[in-house]
Amino acid sequence: MVATLSVELETLNTDVGIVQTHYATWEEPLRLQNGAELAPITLAYETYGTLNERRDNALLVMHALSGDAHAAGRHAPTDRKPGWWNDMIGSGRAFDTDRYFVLCVNVIGGCQGSTGPSSINPATGQPYGSDFPVVTIQDMVAAQVRLLDRLGIDTLRAVIGGSMGGMQALELAINYPERVKLAVLLATAARHGAQQIAFNHIGRQAIMTDANWRGGHYYGGPVPWAGLAAARMVGHMTYLSEERLQWRFGRNLQTQEQPGFSLEPEFAVESYLNYQGRSFVDRFDPNSYLYITKALDYYDASAGYESLIAAFGRAQARFLIASFSSDWLYPPRESQTLTAAAQAAGRDVEYVELDSVLGHDAFLLEYERLTPLIADAIASV
Repeated sequence: MVATLSVELETLNTDVGIVQTHYATWEEPLRLQNGAELAPITLAYETYGTLNERRDNALLVMHALSGDAHAAGRHAPTDRKPGWWNDMIGSGRAFDTDRYFVLCVNVIGGCQGSTGPSSINPATGQPYGSDFPVVTIQDMVAAQVRLLDRLGIDTLRAVIGGSMGGMQALELAINYPERVKLAVLLATAARHGAQQIAFNHIGRQAIMTDANWRGGHYYGGPVPWAGLAAARMVGHMTYLSEERLQWRFGRNLQTQEQPGFSLEPEFAVESYLNYQGRSFVDRFDPNSYLYITKALDYYDASAGYESLIAAFGRAQARFLIASFSSDWLYPPRESQTLTAAAQAAGRDVEYVELDSVLGHDAFLLEYERLTPLIADAIASV
């Protein structure tokens, strides 16, 4: 036990160490894109590094669907894993905490401290459940802008996000142009097409047809874990590449040498997906999965503008856009569409396609290759 703890503490010394989640609450309503008002609202957030006196060294990191505010470090020395982008945040890393103040916020609609379906509805004294209003990427960003105002951060040196985080970063750069100097968009898209909507619909149906969902009001009783686990398995498959799956699992059986001619899971990839489903239900609320995937499907960066080019015309930021060759959830053509629109609008944009077998998850895993690209872009602002 002593040796294990020593290793854990040594690891902590290479990153941001022990961190704490903070909470900010507003009583005044947030007017949502659909016209509804949400109040009160709470945002969970974490910070790494120090905000300088000029308050101009802030970086805002936006999380993806299954992420949260805990982007780096550990909440306790005994934590099994650090934050979800730990390899990118810390001294000398892409988001260098010796130079920058790094902020990450859990989105509204989530379930890791920010107001969402599992929060108490002040009108009933019970969890919102499916009475929670439908929120959008625009609403998530508007809530985070409130937090920037409270922290006294008028302008971000950079906003960075992958996947859904990239959509948030794009939204902030377009509709709050004076607040962003650099937008880093990783493995993302301007909007969903039919295939992306279809996969999210399958996941939502898995949850909503679980008998325990009960119209979204399952709090205090059995939770639709089976539906959420199935949704996670479907979603997780879109994050992986065929090459990665074949290399890691192939047709290997998990615990035996020959097929058992059974309907039970036998292949190694089946066991892997079951594990992904089980581990996800330990930390995520099924209703939040419904609301966040719906927000993804609703998002369209060109909405309210004549075109995507016109939308980029609003932005004042420089853009770094990166895609990954084996990503089939948001394939390189999605990033190329963003790049072409930014260029047509006269924006300063750099586009990079990285050859990777890691699929959509590459934006989280290819940190050694992303670090110099992002660090140089931030330093050049």
